[in-house]
Amino acid sequence: MHAIARVRNLRGSARKARLVLDLIRGKSVPEAQEILTFSKKRVAHNVAKLLNSAVANATVKEGKSMTDNMVVSKVFADDGPIMKRYRPRAHGRATVVRRRTCHITLEIMDKE
Repeated sequence: MHAIARVRNLRGSARKARLVLDLIRGKSVPEAQEILTFSKKRVAHNVAKLLNSAVANATVKEGKSMTDNMVVSKVFADDGPIMKRYRPRAHGRATVVRRRTCHITLEIMDKE
């Protein structure tokens, strides 16, 4: 049995999110929750919410809560749309500031 949760248009770059996602890939759900709780990265809070959402999806789908048996099987971050803003610079110029976003997909499934 598996469950999927996705978050879209999350503020922050996919490159920075992948640093946190690599920490929890292949870990059991309680261990992943513990890692995310004590991580100092800003995106870790959003990934923890996403993991809890996947656990809730699995509970609704199956009808019982066996999170100790579940493992984070797939987790990845893709680039989202980039918001472009402008900053004033010297001599009347302007430079582009790119506000990056990402889409994160997390899948949990039973251990085999």
